[in-house]
Amino acid sequence: MKYIQTVLILAIIVAISSCRKDFSAVASSGNLEFSKDTVFLDTIFTNIGSSTYNLKVYNRSSNAISIPQIRLENGITSNYRLNVDGISGKVFQDIEILANDSLFVFVETTIDFSALPDPLYLDKILFDTGDNQQDVDLVTLVQDATFIFPERDPITMEIDQLTLNGQPTTIRGRYLEDSELTFTKEKPYVIYGYAAVPPNKTMTIEAGARIHFHDNSGLIVDELGTLKVNGTLSEKVTFEGDRLEPFFDKVSGQWGTIWMRAGSKDNELNHAIIKNGVIGVLVDSLGTAGVPTLKIENSEIYNQSSFGILGREAQIEGNNVVIGDAGQVSLAATVGGSYKFTHSTFANYWNNSLRSLPAVLVNNFFVFENEQGQEITDTRNLIAANFTNCIINGSNNIEFVIDRVDGGGLFNYFIENCLIEFDDFNNNFANNNELNFSNTSHYLNNIINGNPDFIGRFDEDFRIGDQSDAINKAKATIFSIDLLGINRSGSPDIGAYQHIIPE
Repeated sequence: MKYIQTVLILAIIVAISSCRKDFSAVASSGNLEFSKDTVFLDTIFTNIGSSTYNLKVYNRSSNAISIPQIRLENGITSNYRLNVDGISGKVFQDIEILANDSLFVFVETTIDFSALPDPLYLDKILFDTGDNQQDVDLVTLVQDATFIFPERDPITMEIDQLTLNGQPTTIRGRYLEDSELTFTKEKPYVIYGYAAVPPNKTMTIEAGARIHFHDNSGLIVDELGTLKVNGTLSEKVTFEGDRLEPFFDKVSGQWGTIWMRAGSKDNELNHAIIKNGVIGVLVDSLGTAGVPTLKIENSEIYNQSSFGILGREAQIEGNNVVIGDAGQVSLAATVGGSYKFTHSTFANYWNNSLRSLPAVLVNNFFVFENEQGQEITDTRNLIAANFTNCIINGSNNIEFVIDRVDGGGLFNYFIENCLIEFDDFNNNFANNNELNFSNTSHYLNNIINGNPDFIGRFDEDFRIGDQSDAINKAKATIFSIDLLGINRSGSPDIGAYQHIIPE
């Protein structure tokens, strides 16, 4: 029996061996093909690593080939890094590609702007040598920037964490020095961790400034602190992530938030663009009498993974504001407070995940657990929730909700000359008295389920088209100039944009 088993095993080995073919590679003859002739690594900030880009190299011949050498033209001094066939380096020898097959070359870079004679950094990947040599260009534009980093403990090397109101937190960051409280347009700012405006200090961001946040980073305005963003129509101030590659242009959740803490005061955002964070602006607490915690005008907030603006018992005044897509709510006016928006557009067409909440949510309560683990609902005064000449629209049937919990406090709101998406075909809100649009004590001259006719609702272009029901339906106010500087004093339209009649 053992003899038979041995014979069978030998027979199998022979059979397998007879099926093998020896692949002998011939030298490359300079006929490689490439998926692109130039790899553009897009724009990066100095000393921040790029994304990984790929190049595909094709062998179209019927023979396996061996490329004698693949290398960067600038050699080991190059700022580019390669990975060829799973191996990292800058010079590679005898790289084989099977017949009618291909291989990937991955490219990354990190560049120090100060070491460059020119912000455009160039190199080449060279394939083979001599007459057979072929090349692919590498191009990167490098921007200089002002970097703001949290401090590190000199002994433990742990990144410092902020202490707010005398209490330690887990938030990594630091307070800004006096010399750092003015941001200009001279060059971009890149913030790691949370940069905080100290109490009794004012941070000023000048027109044209560009602020970029790393992952889990943002800006905090502490108690008694103030933020003034002074953008203009021609030179807006932008807040976004620190990845400049086009792929990241509409990726939400790249950074945290601009947080105006309880007790911060007289904050202003003028001609600002805030995009691709988790919460565009988080505002806590009522301001001083007659002065909003936040006044936001002529500004745009797009593509936040949670909220465009989240107010918690806050006092916010907004004029000519656009708040676009958000994973939860574009504008959440919660826990009471005072909110007043005029000629603003709230348009939520979020499509990255299921969104159950409306574009605009107003309520007067918050829920928490006490020490005994009991769920407690606490109410606050809704001093005002007033919307005038606003578009409230999106991809859901219900895009406007007022959610009241009886608690005996104030609950004041008034919505007039607004275009609101509210198709309650399931009668889910039939018993909600706060959504009775025929009640003239709270609603006046509104258009329910009208057509806003946005020019590009999925491209964050919320100007209104020729078929919009918002045209000429607004109430005259002191805000006679729209978000784009167009005069609306004659026949104003609802929303942040005045319709332009084509010539």
